[in-house]
Amino acid sequence: MLPLRIVVIGGGAAGFFGAITCAKANPDAQVTLLEASRQPLAKVLISGGGRCNVTHACFLPEELVQNYPRGAKALRGALTRFGPQDTVAWFAAGGVYLKTEADGRMFPVTNTSETIVECLIKAVATSGVKLRIGTHVTSVTATDGGFDILLKSGDPIKCDRLLLATGSSLVGYKIVKELGHQIEPPVPSLFTFNIADPQLRSLAGVSVNPVQLRLSGGGKSQLQQTGPLLITHWGLSGPAVLKLSAWGARVLHESRYQATLLINWLPDLQQEEVREKVLAVKDEWGKKAIALHRGVDLPHRLWQYIIARAGITTEDRWAEISNKTLNKLVQEITQGQYLISGKGAFKEEFVTCGGVNLKEVNFKTMESRLVPGLYFAGEILDIDGVTGGFNFQSAWTTGYLAGIAMATSD
Repeated sequence: MLPLRIVVIGGGAAGFFGAITCAKANPDAQVTLLEASRQPLAKVLISGGGRCNVTHACFLPEELVQNYPRGAKALRGALTRFGPQDTVAWFAAGGVYLKTEADGRMFPVTNTSETIVECLIKAVATSGVKLRIGTHVTSVTATDGGFDILLKSGDPIKCDRLLLATGSSLVGYKIVKELGHQIEPPVPSLFTFNIADPQLRSLAGVSVNPVQLRLSGGGKSQLQQTGPLLITHWGLSGPAVLKLSAWGARVLHESRYQATLLINWLPDLQQEEVREKVLAVKDEWGKKAIALHRGVDLPHRLWQYIIARAGITTEDRWAEISNKTLNKLVQEITQGQYLISGKGAFKEEFVTCGGVNLKEVNFKTMESRLVPGLYFAGEILDIDGVTGGFNFQSAWTTGYLAGIAMATSD
C-alpha cells in the first residue's frame, strides 16, 4: 500500500504547524511543505517587534473569541480542541518557554522570534517533513483521488490531501477560486489613522490611557473601543486605534478611509462629571490662566491643544470664559471630532480581513465542504484577530486541526 501523500502550500506559522502535526500523527505519511520565498516563517520573524507574540493568556474560548472581529463563531469550538494552553505546552515540549506580560501577551522568555522560528524548523526536520523553499505553485487541479499541483518550474506534484496555508497571497486566493471556493474580498485590518491636523501631530509621543474612540455613523456598537492611545507624527496609533481599525475594517475600506472619529479623552467620567470638574476649577481658580490650571487628568500639552480647539487662548482666564465656551470645552474633552484622512501602516505586522468563506469549511477538521481532501489553515480563511497574539493562535489552532485530520481521516 502506497504511503499517504500530503502537500502543504505556504511556509508560514499555519503551514508549518499543519505539516508538523500531520507528520507526527502519521509517521508513515509523506508530508511536503512548499514555500515560494527563500525565507520561510518571515512573518513570524518580524512579529512583535522581533519578539514574536506567540499567543495570549486567555484560556477560556468564549472570552478568547471576543478578540476576533471575523471568525469568532467558527473558532469557538476549534479553540476548545487546541487553545492557548495547548500552544504553550507544545512549545514547552520543544524546549521553548513562554512568559506572560502584564497585558496578557505571551512571548518566548528569550525575547526573540528567532527562538520560535528555530523551534518550528527543527520540528519540521525531526518529524520528517520535506521542506522545499523557493518553490512557486502556479495551479492546483482536483482529481478523483487527490490533487495535481503544477510548479512554476514546470514540475508536477501529485498528492492525496492538500492544505492551503498561503495567508493573504493573491496566488492562494486564485487557487481557492479555481477549486470552486468563494473569497470574501480582502481588505486591510490593524492599521493606524492619519489625521491631517498639524497641531495634533505636533503632540507626537503623548499617550493617554484610557480613551474611548467611536466611528461616527458606523451604526454598530462594535465600532467603538476603549484603551490606550498614542499621538504620532501622522495622527493616531495605540491599541485602541488598532482594535477599532480591525472592527471597522470593512466600513473604513468602503469609505476610502475618510471618516469622523469621536474621541472621549476621559471615558471614566460621565459628561456631567467633566462639566462639574471644569466648573469647580472656574470657581476656585477664576483669575488663573486656563492653559495652566486644567482641573482634569490630561497631559499638559494635550490640554493646551484641547482648549485651543475650544477657542480658548493661552492668556484667557477661567473667570472670563462664557458658558458657551465652557460647553464647547466639555464637548472637546468628551466627544471631540477628528477627521480620519487615510490609514497608516502598523509596522510590518500587516493583517488582512477577508479570505475563504467560513461556511464552506468544516471547523472540526478544517476540510473544505466543497472539495474532499482540501484543507485550510491560517490567514487564508476569513478570520482575523486584534493585536495581542490572537492571529498567531488562530494559525496554530487551524493548522493543528488540519494536520490531525489529514493524517487520520479515511
